[in-house]
Amino acid sequence: MSGPLYVPVLPARAHATAVFERLSRDVRAVIRPLWNLPPFPGGTPKMLATAVGKYVDPASAKSRHGGWIDAPFGEEDQIEALAEALSVYCEFGLLRPVTGPERGEAQQTAAVVTARRGSRGLGIRVRVTGEWDGRSGDEVRSLLARAGPELPLDLLVDMGAVPSVRSDAGKEALRALDALMPLADWRSAALLGGGVPTVTADMLEEGPWEEPRGDWWMWREVRTSGRAYAPKLCYGDYGVQSASALAQAPDPGRKGAPAWGVLRYTTESSYLLFKTLTRGPDRIAVNRAAARRITQLPDFRGAGAGPGEQWLCECANGPLSTGEGTGGPKEWLQMGNLQHMTYVVRSLTDG
Repeated sequence: MSGPLYVPVLPARAHATAVFERLSRDVRAVIRPLWNLPPFPGGTPKMLATAVGKYVDPASAKSRHGGWIDAPFGEEDQIEALAEALSVYCEFGLLRPVTGPERGEAQQTAAVVTARRGSRGLGIRVRVTGEWDGRSGDEVRSLLARAGPELPLDLLVDMGAVPSVRSDAGKEALRALDALMPLADWRSAALLGGGVPTVTADMLEEGPWEEPRGDWWMWREVRTSGRAYAPKLCYGDYGVQSASALAQAPDPGRKGAPAWGVLRYTTESSYLLFKTLTRGPDRIAVNRAAARRITQLPDFRGAGAGPGEQWLCECANGPLSTGEGTGGPKEWLQMGNLQHMTYVVRSLTDG
């Protein structure tokens, strides 16, 4: 069994695909993203074909080393249209289709057919939403029987719905993996953790917010468990967004943005969140001060650590006479993912 070093679970949106252009080559080479289409409520086949092209074209182009493409929010009557639109990226690109035990027979069959045509394999995404349910193992067996023995299979154990504050998350992950790993000769297996909460204005009202990296400690617990499969597992997470962010439907008619935003920084033990402003007379000063607070952290890795840190240093040291270089919501999200993804890869490389 072999696989990538790191599997980030990302929305197939411009802010996420733009990150890959700025990652260093060595970091990009060991990443295989799990891209997720947003929901398209009531979307017609024609609308879905257009939307898939808009969102998946850039993701496919950036995934030069492979990855997966999933449509986890597809409605029952959209399955055929989504499968047809996505098949080109799996047959002629480097992405692999995804299915899961909780999905309907039509979606599972469509994913298997696409995987067979593309010959790159199939991702089996198993969600753990609380405590591991042994019935999920039986559902995975049925899905594997539908897939047949000839398809290369990748196991994606998704713990994104398990709150990072749960001290027993590692034990639940082990229960899931103990049940799932013997079911197939998996080509690769990844443990996907959540971690970053949905950020609200109230959280940042009294200063920076510190969220423990429960997903990282879950990963470490599994890796040091002594299980024979543990050294072969790949690490995965949802980057610097919450797992629920994937479920946000596109809203081209939405105007304006909140008056506040957030700069994110990842350390070994925590996710640190700092409030920024999108408008107002204090915007420049507040945003540069937020970046400065990050660069003054004992755990700050320095401008040479990667493009995310370099941007933070430039923002922190910029003049108050201009807002150039202070960014906005999309850039803050990009820089958060840049520093996070680079740090994760460096941490995994260092052991």
